[in-house]
Amino acid sequence: MTPSLITIAFVVAGWSIFAKGLQRFHLTAPIVLVLGGVAVGLTTRSALASTLNTEVAQRIAEFILAMVLFLDATDVRGGFFGRDPWSAARLLFIALPLNVALSALLGRWLLPNLSWSELVVVACALTSIDFAAAPAILRDERIPEHVRSLLKVESGYGDGIISPVFVCALAVAVGESHRESLQEALKMAVPPVVKALVIGTIVGGALALLPNAAERRNVMTEQSGRLLIIVAPILSYGLSIVIGGNGFISAFVCGIAMAGLRRSETFRQQLASADDIGFLLAALMWFVFGCATVMAPGNGIPWRTVVFALLVLTVIRLAPVMLSTTRSRLSWQDRLAISCLGPRGTPSIIFGLLAFNALDAQPADVTVMTVVLVVLGSIVIHGAGSPAVARMYLRSEGSRCTS
Repeated sequence: MTPSLITIAFVVAGWSIFAKGLQRFHLTAPIVLVLGGVAVGLTTRSALASTLNTEVAQRIAEFILAMVLFLDATDVRGGFFGRDPWSAARLLFIALPLNVALSALLGRWLLPNLSWSELVVVACALTSIDFAAAPAILRDERIPEHVRSLLKVESGYGDGIISPVFVCALAVAVGESHRESLQEALKMAVPPVVKALVIGTIVGGALALLPNAAERRNVMTEQSGRLLIIVAPILSYGLSIVIGGNGFISAFVCGIAMAGLRRSETFRQQLASADDIGFLLAALMWFVFGCATVMAPGNGIPWRTVVFALLVLTVIRLAPVMLSTTRSRLSWQDRLAISCLGPRGTPSIIFGLLAFNALDAQPADVTVMTVVLVVLGSIVIHGAGSPAVARMYLRSEGSRCTS
C-alpha cells in the first residue's frame, strides 16, 4: 500500500510541475496516473486482485464516489438543469435509460454468460460520462457553449441518476448467486436508496439554508465556507451509512440540494477547495484503473467483449441521444456532437470496482474487462473525436459564410 501511495504522490507531483507542457500532448493527470498504475501493476499483479476484493477497498471506492457525485452535482450552473433544461431532461431521462437498456440488450448477445441483472450492472457502469481524462472538450471554444453546457449537465447528474439503478441491479445479481428471489433482493436494496434520498435532502438543505442565514448576519468567514463544502458530502455519506442508507447516493442528493438552495456570491469560489480534494481522490481511482488494466486480460480478451466495448462507445451512445433530441431546439450538428462526445471515466471505474467486489468470480472478471476496454477506448476515441467535432462546426460556419 505504501509504495502505491508514494507512486501516486510522485506521479501527481511530476504532472503538476509539467502540467502545461504535458497538456499540449493531451497527457492529462488521469492518463499519466493510468501509466503509473500499469507500471506498478506489472510488479504486483499476483496480489492486486486480493487487495481490491476487500471490504476496505469497497468502502474507499464508495467514499470516493460520494465525493465525485457531490462535486458533479454542485458543478452544474444555470439552475437545476442548466440553461437549457428541456434538452438536458431529454438527455438524462430519455437517452440515459435507453442507453442502459440497449447496452443490456447488446450484452445479452455478446456477453451471454451474464444474467439480466449482471448485464444491467455492466450497462450502468458504462453509461455515465466523465470529462476527467478529456477536459479539453469542455474548454474548446470552437464547440458551442450551449453544447458544452449540456454535456456538463449530463456529466454532473448522469452518474447520480444511474446510481440507484446500479445499486438495485447489483443487489439482485448478488441475491441470485445466493438463490434469493427478486422480491427479497429488492427488499434489501430499495430501503437504503430511500434513506439516502431523505438524508441527502435534509443535510444538503440544512447546509445551504443555515449558511445563507449565517452570511446575512456576517458570522461566517471565507475559510469556514470552504470547510463547510468539504464537510457536506462526508456528513451526508456518514449519516446515511449509520442508518443503513446508501452513502454515495446520499452525497449526490446533498450536492443537488446544496447547489440549488445556497445563496452566496462566493459559493463557486469556495467549491475550488473541494474540487482539489476530489481531484486527488479521483487520481487514486485512475491509478487503480491502471493496475486493473494489467490484471483484467487474464486468460485473454474475448472478441465479443471487444465488439461490445466498441459498440457501447459508438452506436449505443449515438442512437439514444439522436432519438431523444428529435424535434428539440438543438441543430443536427449539436445532436451529433453530443452523441460523439461522451467520454467515460471515474464513475465507470468506481462502479466497476464495486461490482468486482460484490459479484462472483466470472461476472466480476467480465465486468472489469468491459470497464477497462471501454475506458481505454474512450481515451483514444474521444481524445481524437473532440478536434473532429470542432472542425465540423468550423466547416459548418464556413459554409454559411460563403452561401
